[in-house]
Amino acid sequence: MEEQRVVYCQDLLLMGRDECFWENMITGDETWCFAYDPATKRQSAEWVGQNSPKPKKLRFKKLRVKTMLIVFFDAGAIHREFVPEGQKVNAEFYVGVLDRLLKRIRRVRKAKFQFSEWFLFHDNAPSHNAATVKKFLANRNVAVLQNPPCSPDLAPADYFSSSSSDFP
Repeated sequence: MEEQRVVYCQDLLLMGRDECFWENMITGDETWCFAYDPATKRQSAEWVGQNSPKPKKLRFKKLRVKTMLIVFFDAGAIHREFVPEGQKVNAEFYVGVLDRLLKRIRRVRKAKFQFSEWFLFHDNAPSHNAATVKKFLANRNVAVLQNPPCSPDLAPADYFSSSSSDFP
């Protein structure tokens, strides 16, 4: 298994020498975002005088401490969405996310992807490797760059962020 990962990473580095490789890749990943009360956050960061009351401390709400964010990007963010509270990221939900991603690509990256081939790079999460997801992507002629089995997360989102971080 370790030898497979080494070979895969070497192949990825070789492909990466071609600038078109990076320009044609869309990567996606999930991350947890923590919720906080902005008013309390701001108050806890304010300077106060010696006779002023102590500022309120930031505290997380117990009911909604975090939410999952799914983001896809190339040189900049293409698509992002928060997972609704209580929703599991299963294959059916992920197919819906991918469908919205493809619609967004057609709208915001139309010229770039109209005639060139592009591919999707996401990790080995079970919802990404489900048969329904693979069938959905195959039916829409989306090439997927696979991670080797049992690999650590190699998604570029985990190692750098784009200088263009605004979301459409």
